[in-house]
Amino acid sequence: MPSNSRRVCRDGTENPSRRRGRKPVPVIEKPTPLSSEWIDPPGFPEALNLHIKRHGESYYQLHKALVHTGEKFTSSTLKSWLAGKRSPGSADSLLILARIEGRYRLPAGYFKAKLPHSRRVSQLAGIDGISKAEQRRLAWHLPDDFAERSRREQAEILDWIRTVVISGATDYRRYQAKAMRDRYGVRFPALTGRRAQAVRNQPANDGLEVAAEAGRGGPDAPPQLLAEMRELIRFKTATLTDVGFQRSGVWGGETTAQKIEHFGLMFGALAASPKGAVAGLGVPLGQLSFALLIFPRVWDWYVQWREQRRGFFTLWEADMLRNAMAMVRSETGWIRQHPELANRLAPIAGLVSEDDVAVAKSDWGGACERLHVHVLTRVKEVERVARVHRDPFEPILPILEAPSPVAEYLKIAEEVLKHRPDARRHPRAAAEVTRSYLILRLGLHLGLRQKNLRQLMVCPKAQQSRTERQLETLKRGELRWSDRDQGWEVLVPSAAFKNAHSSFFSGKPFRLVLPDLGGLYDHIDMYLRQDRALLLNGADDPGTFFVKSAKATSRDAAYDQNTFYEAWRLITQRYGVFNPYTGRGAIRGLLPHGPHNVRDVLATHILKQTGSYEQASYGIQDTPDTVAKHYGRFLPQDKSAMAAQVLNRVWEAA
Repeated sequence: MPSNSRRVCRDGTENPSRRRGRKPVPVIEKPTPLSSEWIDPPGFPEALNLHIKRHGESYYQLHKALVHTGEKFTSSTLKSWLAGKRSPGSADSLLILARIEGRYRLPAGYFKAKLPHSRRVSQLAGIDGISKAEQRRLAWHLPDDFAERSRREQAEILDWIRTVVISGATDYRRYQAKAMRDRYGVRFPALTGRRAQAVRNQPANDGLEVAAEAGRGGPDAPPQLLAEMRELIRFKTATLTDVGFQRSGVWGGETTAQKIEHFGLMFGALAASPKGAVAGLGVPLGQLSFALLIFPRVWDWYVQWREQRRGFFTLWEADMLRNAMAMVRSETGWIRQHPELANRLAPIAGLVSEDDVAVAKSDWGGACERLHVHVLTRVKEVERVARVHRDPFEPILPILEAPSPVAEYLKIAEEVLKHRPDARRHPRAAAEVTRSYLILRLGLHLGLRQKNLRQLMVCPKAQQSRTERQLETLKRGELRWSDRDQGWEVLVPSAAFKNAHSSFFSGKPFRLVLPDLGGLYDHIDMYLRQDRALLLNGADDPGTFFVKSAKATSRDAAYDQNTFYEAWRLITQRYGVFNPYTGRGAIRGLLPHGPHNVRDVLATHILKQTGSYEQASYGIQDTPDTVAKHYGRFLPQDKSAMAAQVLNRVWEAA
């Protein structure tokens, strides 16, 4: 071997302690720094390089001093950190960082605070009973030393995360989680745009008698029921009513989707197996028809079945009964105007007898009238005992109880920015954080409903904005640059709002120029210039301001009601809920929630500042009466405190 040959490590790097003729350098537990003063760099690789050199070491010497016998951390990993090619992310890597901090007498968490992708989470390693999907949900909320803790502490932490962060820790969220596990509703994929699913375990006769629990979300509707639902929707959404028919009211897109879901749940309950978790009625799918809804006993069974599942009646059951009244109302009811539905009636054991079917066929109008009278009585009885299951204020009580609820909620947005990674190394992750920040900021400034916010179109500065008439046709608003005001303007036609005919609008559009506060315009410009395109990732552009993080396997980047709700909820899970085990999260006592709660925050904030329900209604584009009933949490002590401020001025002046 040549005299100038060198020994190398397994990873191909030079081992300076094993050059021929040179003794290994001894390991010093805590080396003395060559200099006590330094300029602290912002980046992780630069800081790590600085402190290794400041202590007169090489990365190989540092690796030898850190790694214990049997550990698999290699010097090549440390070298890749120094080069900025990789960043610590696993629990083992963060443990090594902590050892480096202790070796160099640096504050705990010094290196972690400089990680380029601080939102990357510790990885769970080998915990029994936790799937990879659940690991991804849990990992963000785990402390870095989770793997080092006892089994008892680990179980305590996991239970807290699952109960408070994932589930939401309220009675309603627990009920909702159970309902999600035991799905039963009949699906209408041809009407909702969702893919049809294969129906399994079908009998040989007609292939329709399957339990509604089969498959995720229940079975697909049989052809005849699908045809009836399609005809009902056409009747309620057509511009002009068919000759010979009458109707009262027209359904918009959101109402149509809601009715499909609600009737799907009812038919799913009727079809679900009595022996399954849902404990339905077991009606064969082939017998499901809107004609069944003409019998009072069918409605009584359904509302009592819901009451047994939940434990009490709510106004939801009263609303469903009102749907029954509307369907059989004289002159305008859809079922009443379609007596041919009676041809699909068949007896159902214990619910609909052959005599019931015969009477309905012989006198369809009389059967409709009997149901109308019956349901009118039932609505009053249900409303008398109905209870509120979902308290909309419960998840955000710490915010609503603060003197300035908007300022308190803004802490979540500030927490989001604290975890924005280096856009040069992690551009897509940085874009997602910017989107999260803008979702919260625009929600707080505009007070729009979820639908209006997620459907908000965007017009870049260099392009011609849409006219008000075009936006009315689309029933959407737009974010555009206003040359007159030199600011970003939001214009939403009144037709786009759920309460379009409210006195708040009087047929006029909603217009607001966003304030350039807290660098909002800089974030919007950066998002439109680079972040939005990164999120689209080559997918079809829906034209909306907010877009999903499109995957290579999907061309859909548009948010829908469910995905936007989950996006908002994820933001509050990660950045809003204070985690006592990690120290992350902006607000103690906060629970995960959706976008609708921001309207509660705005209304309550204005009430606390002004005491005016009218001014509070201006902040959420609604009426004072609606604010008083649904949005504002203005307690007697808040009113007394406001009055006391006025009265105390007398004593201050005396």
